[in-house]
Amino acid sequence: MSKARLRKGRALTGVVLLNKPQGMSSNHALQRVKRLYNAQKAGHTGALDPLATGILPVCLGEATKFSQYLLDADKAYRVEATLGVRTTTSDAEGEVVEEKQVAVDAAKVADAIKQFIGEQEQSPSIYSALKHEGRPLYYYARQGIEVPKKTRTITVHSIELLDIQDNKVTLQVSCSKGTYIRTLVDDLGQLLGCGAHVSMLHRNAVADIAEAAMVTLEQLETLAEEGYEGLDALLHPADLLLGQLPEVTVTQAQTRDFLHGQPVPLPEQNGKEAEEWRVTTENSLFLGVGRVKNAELWPRRVIAREHVDL
Repeated sequence: MSKARLRKGRALTGVVLLNKPQGMSSNHALQRVKRLYNAQKAGHTGALDPLATGILPVCLGEATKFSQYLLDADKAYRVEATLGVRTTTSDAEGEVVEEKQVAVDAAKVADAIKQFIGEQEQSPSIYSALKHEGRPLYYYARQGIEVPKKTRTITVHSIELLDIQDNKVTLQVSCSKGTYIRTLVDDLGQLLGCGAHVSMLHRNAVADIAEAAMVTLEQLETLAEEGYEGLDALLHPADLLLGQLPEVTVTQAQTRDFLHGQPVPLPEQNGKEAEEWRVTTENSLFLGVGRVKNAELWPRRVIAREHVDL
C-alpha cells in the first residue's frame, strides 16, 4: 500500500454501535472512532446532546450513504426529569430560570404523561441545533437575539413511568424522529405546575437496534492497541441501518446491472409491497437500496462497485 493511501486512511465499510460518553459532543465521538479505525470516511446517524449517553451508530466508508435511514427512524430514550427546576436549555447544562415547590405523586405524573402520547406539534428549545437563516438556533440564543419560533410535527408512541423518587422522575420514551426530549420534559413540568429539566438522558434504541450491541470508546481504544483485527470484528454490515426495509435478492447477472445503474426485474416477494427494498445477492452480499418504478427495481443508492466482491 502506498504512503499516500495510508495517509488517506482505510477504505473499510461498516457500522460501529458506539455508547456515546456523557459530556462529549457527537462529532467529537465520531472523530475519535474514525481515528481509531483509520477510516477514510465516517458519519453518524443523528446527534446526541453532550449531556446524553447511548446508541450513536457511527457509519464508516460506504455505510455513510445509508445513514439517512436511521436519521428518519424512531428512537427510544430513558430520561430522568428533575422536577421543580426549569433551566434555559431544559437540561442540567442550562442556567436556572425558575424554581418551584414540587407537590406531585406517581398518579399525577402517570396521568400527565398520557397527554403527550400521539401526533403533536412541538416547538424545539431555542438552544437546539435547528437552523434559522443558516445559523443554529443556539447561536441566536447565546447572542440574546429573538427569532421566529419553529414548530415540527412529531409522534410520541409511548411514555412509561419507570420510577419516581422525591423530585426525580424516570421515564422510558418511544418517539418519532425530530422529537426533542428536553422540550417534552419542559412541557411536562409546565403541565405539572412545577417546572422540570432533563438531568439524565440515555438513548437505548434506534429503529430495531437495541443497546445490548453497543461498545464504549474505552473498549475500542484497548483493541486499537493490538491492531485492527479486534476493531474490525466489531463492525456491523451497512444494511444494519436498513432493518425497516424488506429484502429482495437478485441474481449475479442482475447484480452487475444494478451496480451499473440499470434497473432489474422485481422478483416475487410473497406479496410484499414497498416503494424501497434492501437489495442483496444470492450469497447475502448487500448491494444497496432499490426503488420500484414500473414493476422494475431501480438503483437509488448503491455500494461502490470496487467494494463489492463478485
